[in-house]
Order: sequence, then structure tokens, then C-alpha cells
Amino acid sequence: MKIASVIVDVPAKQTDKAFDYLIPSQWEETIQPGMRVVVPFGPRHIQGFVIEVKRESEFKQLREIIEPMDLEPVLNHELLKLGTWLTDHTLCFKIFAFQVMLPAALKAKYEKKVKLAPGADVADLQLPLQSYFSNSSTLNWEIALKNGLVPYLQRASAEGLLEVLYEVKEKVRKKHVHVIGPALGAQDMKLELERLPGNAEKQKQVLAYFIEHHSEIELRQLTEKIKVSSTTVKALVEKKLLWEAEKEVYRDPYENRIFERTSPLPLTEAQTTAIKPILDSIEGNQHEVFLLYGVTGSGKTEIYLQSIQEVIEKGKEAIVLVPEIALTPQMVNRFKGRFGDQVAVLHSGLSAGEKYDEWRKIQRKQVKVAVGARSAIFAPFENIGIIIIDEEHETSYKQEEMPRYHAKDVAIERAKTYSCPVVLGSATPSLESFARAQKKVYHLLSLPTRMNNQALPSVEIIDMREELRAGNRSMFSTKLFEMLKDRLEKNQQSVLFLNKRGHSSFVMCRDCGYVVSCPNCDISLTYHRAGVQMKCHYCGFESPVPKICPECSSEYIRYFGTGTQKVEDELGKILPEARVIRMDVDTTGRKGSHERLLKEFQDGKADILLGTQMIAKGLDFPNITLVGVLSADTMLHLPDFRSSEKTFQLLTQVSGRAGRHQLPGEVIIQTYTPEHYSIELAGTQNYDLFYQREMFVRKMHHYPPFYFLALITVSHEQLMTVMSATEKIARFLRSQVSNQAVVLGPSVSPIARINNRYRYQCLIKYKREPNLTKTLKTIIDQHQNEAKNGLLVSVDVNPFILM
Repeated sequence: MKIASVIVDVPAKQTDKAFDYLIPSQWEETIQPGMRVVVPFGPRHIQGFVIEVKRESEFKQLREIIEPMDLEPVLNHELLKLGTWLTDHTLCFKIFAFQVMLPAALKAKYEKKVKLAPGADVADLQLPLQSYFSNSSTLNWEIALKNGLVPYLQRASAEGLLEVLYEVKEKVRKKHVHVIGPALGAQDMKLELERLPGNAEKQKQVLAYFIEHHSEIELRQLTEKIKVSSTTVKALVEKKLLWEAEKEVYRDPYENRIFERTSPLPLTEAQTTAIKPILDSIEGNQHEVFLLYGVTGSGKTEIYLQSIQEVIEKGKEAIVLVPEIALTPQMVNRFKGRFGDQVAVLHSGLSAGEKYDEWRKIQRKQVKVAVGARSAIFAPFENIGIIIIDEEHETSYKQEEMPRYHAKDVAIERAKTYSCPVVLGSATPSLESFARAQKKVYHLLSLPTRMNNQALPSVEIIDMREELRAGNRSMFSTKLFEMLKDRLEKNQQSVLFLNKRGHSSFVMCRDCGYVVSCPNCDISLTYHRAGVQMKCHYCGFESPVPKICPECSSEYIRYFGTGTQKVEDELGKILPEARVIRMDVDTTGRKGSHERLLKEFQDGKADILLGTQMIAKGLDFPNITLVGVLSADTMLHLPDFRSSEKTFQLLTQVSGRAGRHQLPGEVIIQTYTPEHYSIELAGTQNYDLFYQREMFVRKMHHYPPFYFLALITVSHEQLMTVMSATEKIARFLRSQVSNQAVVLGPSVSPIARINNRYRYQCLIKYKREPNLTKTLKTIIDQHQNEAKNGLLVSVDVNPFILM
């Protein structure tokens, strides 16, 4: 008798533990840890993950597993272990930890089939299976269960003859193409060609094609190539001169792209010094965390590529994380160019089906390198040799919903298991990482100069208050306008960076100061010119723009702030001859548009690239010699202790886009607070001095890296309920933590109401609190029961957003 411990798909405190189920005898050899199964739970049938198979249980009355959902585990042993760590580390339910590791296609409603593996023959199968597969290459899972075929299927799967298909309803299906091929040898085809009647001109063309190319071809390509209809081809299939079949293919998001193969470049002296400790760590199978701190354009990517090369030669695998917005075609080109088909790419621009196929390539060990955004850290490799996190300071590596993990922490945890190095790369490392490197917790590697000793671009900071005093009401300073004109005349390209999206920040009455706000959330509405609409970026509320002020009936109601659309309009007025490409959330929403716009810019079809955050990273075009930052300070005024750091990082990154090749680069930063140290020091790209200044501020105010943080957010539709619940939580916290910890709150969240729910929060600053995890768990557990009354309590350990 075998028993499976299963984590069921019910996210609640009462069910956040393993439940034991009997494994029916026909599946005793089939079910393994890491598989998904369907189990009875109360009156329902739900999905669960098997975490252990054992011989006995402390419970007497066990129900039976209804059916397995996989032929082989979707989570390997290491990922199961990681799930437990993730649960403790982020205080989430176990089911969330397991689900976050799988592609979306495996989380939907599913219809399951088994099919013959590519290259397998029906004759290789055992007897009961042969009859099922002789007429069809797929078998429905329900039929297999009904007829007791699972053990046979399992054996055939282990021999590589069969594989499981998840035909996921509404989500994703495997992609098939219709293939045609010659049913006879070339000589016989020639004879048949002569026998065809004179008027069968089109059929003769098709046969002539197959006599010349004696191989299969996709039906669509065949009909396009020789301009015949599919009925002509069908007629030849019926005459048994051609065969037809449905063939499964991976959806390849890059199938129409040819990647030029590149070979390793000779390393500079600084690169050689930096890569040596990484290669030593790979060679010695040692776990170590490296912080690769190199100015923009110093050649960090080449170090990544050559380290991965070493790992592949040792027969191991590599995971490379890049921020979502830096997952540009250029980045993909570099990895595909060097490692070709060994690379799987996972990012949000892919359809659910493409992601699922890329994930399967990893799971089937058909690739050696996974490149992707945050969730690629869970790539199901089993022999990892290196994990690289590029732009490690990026906040997008932190997930904001359950489980609230940071990819860096997961990377280090996985790397410990495999005794391999983690490389964190950045031109502007996060303060926490740099502080760890100073304390020798991380190993610091530096690349202080650009490749081929290119000078960093010269940066000029323009005080926009002075511009206003001089009567310039435009959003472009006189200097920036002159330089844009100069670049147009020289036929060079410019990048204009705007620190946000939308057309105008808000609509305000100039007479009484009324700002149009969202009725459900305490935040001003953003003006979008495309539909002349006001939109709330939190709850999605929309309303038309008022013609007169609702408060004082004045007609002086105007748009304030600057959005990308507005900048584009103004550029059209002052530089009508300039060709502008705008990249923001609105223009890159469609699949492939991001890539298309960048390609147009690269091919010189535009003079100015105008955009938000997404153009700050990873772009490397030889003709960009000017970067203009229009609103350097929008982030400085957010209620976030990291706002100076984020401003410094962003300005440094954007400046790094200029003058990366032969032509020297210039940067203009427009600001209303030129005296702020983060803007001043971004101008000189002086990270070390910025680090000292910022560390002093952090130490004074008890913020990371000197203290850890935990944020508790409470929300409810009734204000009084939120206040009293948060008050209770704060009291309980103070009674449980030591005197060294600081509990701030209860206080109103910076955004006091979202979607008609009031929000309060408590912030805990602490150094060493051995009981804090237990205390936070208690708070979550106590309030689980109150969720029915609409009270929601969430805990974020090491939060990145305090709003």
C-alpha cells in the first residue's frame, strides 16, 4: 500500500498542509513526488501536488486519488524543496509557492491526451496500446483511465515512446501543422507523372515538385510556392501518391529570425580580472555570490556569455535574468547569436502557448540556457552551473502579489543547492548589494571603464526654474532644443526620456485649484488624449474630461504635467521635420510592436526615440549621440525611501545610452531640483559618492541596508473597521518584538483608498528578531477567519513599494 502526501489547491490557513491519499493499486508505480494529481476534497475534485510518497499514514480513513495529471513530475525534487523555503520566506501558502513555478498553461482547465513521441512507431508499443494508437496518434486520457491503460502508458513514456499533451481549454494548445510528403520513390513518381491525363496540369506541377525535392513540406508552404489549391494536393493524397499528416511543432517566437552566430570576443584586461574568480568558482563547484559592478558599456554581457560557455562545456545549465523592459530583441540576439538553439526565452511578450513550449524545452533538457524575466528563476533545470541577474538593482525582480519573492533571494537559494555561482550585474547596484559587497558577504568585481576606453557622455544639468524665469514656457530648455536641432542637421539620433506615461498627469482648475480625482481611490485621474478620457491607473475608473470646474464653474480647467503624447505634439510644432518614434505602454501594447519600433529606429527610420522607462535599458545603437531627460524629478517626490536611489539609477542608466560607439555622447538632464544630490551625482556618474551620501541618510532614518523592513497593509470598505484592526495589530506587534525594533503606525497608506477600500499600514524596522516570522504568521492566521467579513491583511517582508 502506498500513500501520497498532497498539497491541495485551496489557498487557506486550514488547508495549508499536506493531506494523505491512498494511491490506487494501478498507479502505485506511476505516482511520484512533483506530479499533479486530481483528488477528492469535500464534495469537489481538485488539483494537488504530490510532495511525498510513503508507506504509512497516521490517519485511518484515507480517500483515494482520483487520477494522475502527469506522466512525469512537473516539479523536480529541488523545486519541491524550494517551495517549502518560499513558503517560509514569503509567508505565503504552499499551493501559491508551487503554482508560481509553472507556466500559465499548466494552471488552467485542461483536457489531457497521450500521443506517440516523434520518431516512435506503433509496433514498438505493448499489445493493449497498439490497437489504440494504430488508427490515431493521440489517445484521450479519459479513455486511458477507463480502460486501465495508465501503467502501460507509463512504461512506454519511460522508454520515450509516448508523451503527454495538455490540451488546455481557453489557455493553450500544442501547435500542429499540416504536412505533405511523397508516398513513392522518385522513379515511381516519374512514371505516375506520365500517366496523369493531359488536363491535370496542376497535379503534374505538384508531382514535379516532389520529384525534385524528395522530402516533406508544410501544406501552406507548398500551395504558396507552386500556386496550387489544397484540393489539387488532396486529389493526389487520395490517389496514394502523396501522404498527409498533422505534425506537432514548437511555437517559436523567433522562427522568422536568422541569428548571426557570434564567437567570443577577446577580453580586456579589466574583463579578464573580473571573470577569473567566476570561472574559478565554476571550476571548483563552489557557491559564491559575485557583484559585477561595471559602468554602462563596460562589457558585462561578454563576461556573462563567456561564463555560460564554460558552464555548458561542463555539461551544466545556466539561468539568465534580465528586467522585463530590458528583454529587448538586442538582448535575445546576443544569447541566441552565441548559443543558437541552446537558448529558451521566457518573457511576457510571448503568448501562453509560446511560453509553455519554451518551458517544455527546458524540462525536456533540449536547451542549456534560460533567458527571461523574473519568473524564469524557476526554470526546471536539474544541473544548474550559474545564475546571472543583470541590472540586479531593478525593482521588477520583486513580485508584488503572493508569493512576494525577490528573484535574487530565490537565485541564491537555488545556487546553494547546486554549489554554483550567482553573478549580480549592474552599473548602479542596489545599496543593499553594494553594502554586502563592502562587508565581503558578496565578492565585488569591478569594470571601471567603458570598452575601447570610450569616454562616458558629458552631462549637463539644466535648472528649469531658470528657464521659466527667462520666459521659456516650453517643456524643452533652450539648450536641449538647440542640441536636438544640431543632431538633426548632423543626421545623428537622439533619445528623449520621460519618467512616466499618459498624456498629462492631471486636470486642475486654475481658479480654485480643484483637481479631478477618482471617486473610488484617493488619487488624481490621469488624462489620456487618445479617447479624451480621464483614467484611474489603480481601479480602472474612466470619465470624460470636464469642460468647466465642478467646484467653482470656472472655465479655466487645464491639463498639468507632461506625458509622452504631449511631448510628441510639442516636438511636431517646434521640429516639424523630425521623425519621431514614441514608445510607451500605449504604443507597445500589441505583440511584437516593441521589437518593430526598435528595429525601425535602428534602421534609421527616425531621428528621435521618445519613451518612458522601457527605453532606459539595454539599448545599444551606434548613432545615438544625445540623450535628453525631460522630467528628472518625478520620482523624487514619491513617498518611498528608495526614491533618491531610483532616480540616481534611472538617470545613470539613461545617460549610458549615449555615445556607446565611435561618436561621443552628450546628455541633458532637465530638472526643477538641480541641487538634489541624486541628480547632481548622476550628472557625474559618481556612484561611490552617491552610495556614501545615501547610506548616511538611510542610517539616520533606520532604513535598509541598516535595518530590515516588514510592511503590514490592512484594507476594508469601512474606515472604522480598518482603523481598529490596524490598531490591534500594532499593539500585538509591540508586545512581541524587542526594544531594538521600531513599529511605525497604524498610519494611513500613501494611497488611502483603492477601489472603495480604505487602506492602513504598519511598518516594522528591525535588525534581529528571531520571533518575528512566527508573530507575522500569527497575525495572518488570526485574520484569515475575518476575510469573510471583507477584512484583508497582507504582509510583505522586505517590501519594495511602500504605497
